Amino acid sequence: MIKIFSYNINGIRAAIKKDLVKWITKSNPDIVCFQEIKANEDQFDTEIFTKLGYHNYWFSAQKKGYSGVGIISKIKPENIQIGTGIDFMDYEGRNLRLDFKKFSVMSLYLPSGTNINRLEFKFKYMYEFEKYVNSLKSKIPNLIIGGDYNICHKAIDIHDSSPRMEKVSGFLPEERTWLDKFIKSGFIDSFRYYNKFPHKYSWWSYRANSRNNNKGWRIDYLLVSEALRKNLIGSYILDDIVHSDHCPIGINIEI
Repeated sequence: MIKIFSYNINGIRAAIKKDLVKWITKSNPDIVCFQEIKANEDQFDTEIFTKLGYHNYWFSAQKKGYSGVGIISKIKPENIQIGTGIDFMDYEGRNLRLDFKKFSVMSLYLPSGTNINRLEFKFKYMYEFEKYVNSLKSKIPNLIIGGDYNICHKAIDIHDSSPRMEKVSGFLPEERTWLDKFIKSGFIDSFRYYNKFPHKYSWWSYRANSRNNNKGWRIDYLLVSEALRKNLIGSYILDDIVHSDHCPIGINIEI
């Protein structure tokens, strides 16, 4: 069994200070996709992951202290793909993929649409990312994309699905339609495959005591290629882990 996590840690240096390494040691995942590391490799001690037995790979944004992704893996990859080869996407360090013998794992940090300019950027990114993934499918059929998609898929994935929220980025009808189409293009939402119940979220605002009141959004996903459906054996949200405003999500898979 292989245990794969995805986790937006909202700053790896801050998370390390909050005992991230101790948690990884205890939970013992085989692979972790990180998003929003907010650091260059020379700004934190990557050796701590090596000492735990992980090969570790990082892709930072050009802008310091912003965005960035990483993957740590106990399994040595056969190939490391840093970025997508699309300049405007790679400038912000949002995609990193490891190819193993029988499957591939990508860490994705999709932009948020905090203002009109960033919302336009987000839609451009979504469009180009979908094209990029479609181009990968023929040579990489067994793909797992773990990441912060910054979109709630359905009403069950947000604490407040009232019409007023349909004007907020992350729950815009156009964003949700895109994610629905992307999933249906050949992926499984691993959490919903096993868990149909509401009130399970992966991100909470720091405002208004949102986490304690569970006023959250499920915007983090481990999307698994349909080709791996028979290999899935479990999926979960680890909402008691608190290094970040997000929490880790995970799958167990037999490959």
